[in-house]
Formats: sequence, structure tokens, C-alpha cells
Amino acid sequence: MNTVINNQKKNWLKNIILFLSSQTISLFGSSLVQYAMMWYITLTTESGVMMTLYIICGFIPTFLLSPVAGVWADRYNRKTLIILADGLIAMATLILAILFLLGFDAIWLLFVMAAVRAFGTGIQMPAVGAILPQIVPKDKLTKVNGANGSIQAVIMFVAPMVSAALLTMTSIEIIFFIDVITAAMAIVTLLAFVKISIHEKAAEKQTTSYLNDFKQGLQYINNHRFLKQFFLFFAVFFVLMVPAAFLTPLQVTRSFGGDVWRLTAIEIAFSIGMMAGGGIIASWGGFQNKIKTLGFASVIMGVCTIALGIVPVFWIYLVFMALFGVAMPIFNTPANVLLQEKVEEDYLGRVFGVMGMISTSMMPLGMLIFGPIADYIKIEWLLLGTGVFIIILAIFLGRNKVLLEAGKHVLEES
Repeated sequence: MNTVINNQKKNWLKNIILFLSSQTISLFGSSLVQYAMMWYITLTTESGVMMTLYIICGFIPTFLLSPVAGVWADRYNRKTLIILADGLIAMATLILAILFLLGFDAIWLLFVMAAVRAFGTGIQMPAVGAILPQIVPKDKLTKVNGANGSIQAVIMFVAPMVSAALLTMTSIEIIFFIDVITAAMAIVTLLAFVKISIHEKAAEKQTTSYLNDFKQGLQYINNHRFLKQFFLFFAVFFVLMVPAAFLTPLQVTRSFGGDVWRLTAIEIAFSIGMMAGGGIIASWGGFQNKIKTLGFASVIMGVCTIALGIVPVFWIYLVFMALFGVAMPIFNTPANVLLQEKVEEDYLGRVFGVMGMISTSMMPLGMLIFGPIADYIKIEWLLLGTGVFIIILAIFLGRNKVLLEAGKHVLEES
């Protein structure tokens, strides 16, 4: 086992390139489907309630599965879990494509598909979050997470353009089939080329039940004060992010026009910003304290959220959407690295599982609040209000002594 791990550490760069390549291939196909389904529902219904149902279907299964999936990520081979999740999503997409070809193209089928994809994502999230420290040396985690953010941004840049082009030239079924093909390619890459040793806990004989493992994960979080406060911050933050994250396509359709190119433009602007932000955080590394970097990015996102509710000109709207994108990897990277560096490897899956529970419960909760309201109150007003509260939350984060201490210690240990 030690020999395998040592060889893996020596070849970490090759391994991480192959691993991220497989995830990029899979993400590209998934993004094509995601945009196609979202735009199909937005342009067909123009309804805040329908968008709320779609978002909830895309989050609830992940929330319900996260406690189990976090335990799985610590008990079993994480690479195998990622492959199984990709396979499940690909199979569901293939079935949906066939149903659409046969003429069964009801909106509720897209809701079901969103739920199935969320189920697969629920398996993947803790496994991917926990597997990176197995491949990457700790002092390289910020650069790798930042680079990964840039790769995801490139996909977000390309995918909406390709998806929009395909929607205008052909049927949505073609996009479903592309997703099946890219998932198969990702699975083959992981199976044939990516070498990742089984982590210590998974290699041992499991002597405790799933429930006990999950309880141990909660106890681990409860025993670390910074984790409790870190998760509380994210719970509030995810609720406040809902209007900017999910209602802006509906806002653009209502306020600027329902053209596909406009919906494409906001996604492209956001992804260009993310590419820049990923490069910035990968080269800069953030402030000496990761919590200060999180607070800085939060302020930028709060200001941009307010701006999205104010600007009357579409090209200026796109500028602030791009700036919002710049802030995202500057926010996400230190958050992920802090967990990857501070949490013991045997608990990483469960901690990321709890993180998944928070994100997948708070955002649907936010949609239950903001989605129906968006049919009665201008989305611009929702953006103004949540933007102000995001800035206030960032100020509290920057003054939290427990989290600041955790961020400082992470830097010194790395």
C-alpha cells in the first residue's frame, strides 16, 4: 500500500491532469443538457413557479442522499463511486432521449431528469471533494482547485454557445445523446488511465454501521468549532444567493427580451469572469488568511447582485455578470481548500457530504421563498435586497475570530 501511495505522489501531476480531463469531458456533456433543459422550461413557460419546481427537483435528491453519500465516500473507493454516478446519469439521459424521440416530451419528464441527475451528483460531490487530497500534495491544492475552477469556467463558456447552436439547428434529443457519449468517454478515461490508491479507511474492514459512521462525522464537526460556524455562514449565504443564481435568466427574459442569445450571453459573460477568476486565484493564492479571501469575494458578489438589480442597459448588466463570475472561484477555492487541508482524510467524505446537505437544502428553501415571490414582485427588488444582506454577511465573516484563526492556521500548516 505504501509503495502504491508513494508512486502516486510522484506521478500526481499526470494523475490530476487525467482526472480533471475525465471530469471536464463529463461536465461538458452535462452542461449541454443542463442549459438545454433550463432554457426549454424558461422559454416555454416563463414561470417562476415552474422554475422553482425544476430547481427543487434538481436539489432535493442530492440533499436526501448526501448523508449516505458522504459515508460512502469514506467507506468505499472514491473513484468507483464517481464512475457509478456518471454511469447512472448517462443511463437516465439515454432513456429520456428515447422518450422524447417517441413523442413523450412533457415538461414533467425534465423535472424527473433533474431529480435523477441530482441523485448522481449527490454521489459525486463528496467523492470528488474528498479525492483531490489523495492525488494532490497539500501545498498544491489551491493552485489545482483554482485551475479546476478555470476549466469549469471554460466549459461554462463553450457549453451555452454549443447548446444554443444545437437548439437552433436540431432537436433537444441530440444534446441528450451527446451527454451519453461524453459520460462514456469520462468513464473509460477514469477506468483505464487514472491511478488512485484506495484511501486507508476504505481499505480496512468496516466494523461500524452506516448510521454510526454518519454520527461520527457529525461528532467530528461538532468537536471543531470552526466547522460549525463555517457551515452556518454557508447556509445563510446559499439562501441569499438564490435570486442571482437562479432567477437572473427569468429576469433577463422579462426585462430585456426572451431571445436565446440573451440567455446565452449572460452565461458566457459569467463563464468568462470565472475563467479570469480561476486564473487569478491559482496564481495569486488569495490573502494570507483564507477567510479574508472568502469575505473579499463575498463583498464583490454582494455588490454585483445589487448592480444586477439596478442597471437598465443589457451590456452593462453583462459586465457585472462577468465580475460576479470573477468572484466565484476566488470564493469557492479557499472554501474547498480549507476543508481539504483542515479535515482528516478519513472524515473528508462525510464533511463534504454535510456541505452538500447544506447547499442542497438551503437553495431549494431559498427558491421556495423567492421563486413564487418573483411572479408578484420584480426580480430586481429581490436582487437589491439579497445583495445588501450578502455584504452584511461578508462583514460578519471578516470579524469572526474563530474562522479567522482557522484560516490563519491552515496557511501555517500548509
